[in-house]
Amino acid sequence: MKILLLLAPSVVFALLVAQQPARRVAPAAIPVRYAEGTVHGFIELRTAADSFLADGDLLQTVGDSAVESRLLFHFRDSSVFQETVTFTQRGVFTMQRYHLVQSGPAFADDLEVTLTRSGEYDVKTRSRGGGEEKRYTGTLTLPPDVYNGMIITIAKNLTAQSSEMVHVVAFTPKPLVIKLELVPSGTQRVIVGRHAETAQRFTLKPTLGLVVRAVAQLRGQSPPDSHVWIVTDGVPAFVRFQGPLYAGPVWRINLTSPKWPT
Repeated sequence: MKILLLLAPSVVFALLVAQQPARRVAPAAIPVRYAEGTVHGFIELRTAADSFLADGDLLQTVGDSAVESRLLFHFRDSSVFQETVTFTQRGVFTMQRYHLVQSGPAFADDLEVTLTRSGEYDVKTRSRGGGEEKRYTGTLTLPPDVYNGMIITIAKNLTAQSSEMVHVVAFTPKPLVIKLELVPSGTQRVIVGRHAETAQRFTLKPTLGLVVRAVAQLRGQSPPDSHVWIVTDGVPAFVRFQGPLYAGPVWRINLTSPKWPT
């Protein structure tokens, strides 16, 4: 059983048991402290050892009724990772639709996932060995704080004083609603140009039931924590994510800048 957590910014996070209590007891959507707007961010994907993997873009547009955010990576081996989430921000953040496509040799399986606010899901998966495509469809009961594809957005709206518990849908490839705790884990100095900024680190700790956790441990599939760094000086800004994008190795998403040809 492979466990995939579709989050991100867009990102897929590994599953671990949370060690600290969350501030919120009952499921409740995260309040909007900083509304999202139109964005075109330049990003890159690297290994944990800092080897380059892929160029990427974060594209965000604001419509009359919702925000659409798309994370896209193009790998050197022609693999593609594209994650799109549509959400509203009327007082609280609410995911409306999530779509993920990952394909190519960078991934163990080709995967396409669609999830809607009503809980309807459609999962298509095919192993890289050329196996038969498998498809899973159905409807889940979703709490109001399901945030697939929105974890970076949510982290920008948290404080460093307490942890928060939200939910995400993991795909095994069949879907499973699990809790995800975002725990403030200290600060780190980062250099921007010629001046320093302070980045708040949040550790992402999924909470598994006893049975799922036991199965993952028996199969050696209990992966590491994931982390996201947010500069919080006045206006919050994402600076780094580190963790698996899928059931695989730890990768890093970094901000980057355009380079002028010489």
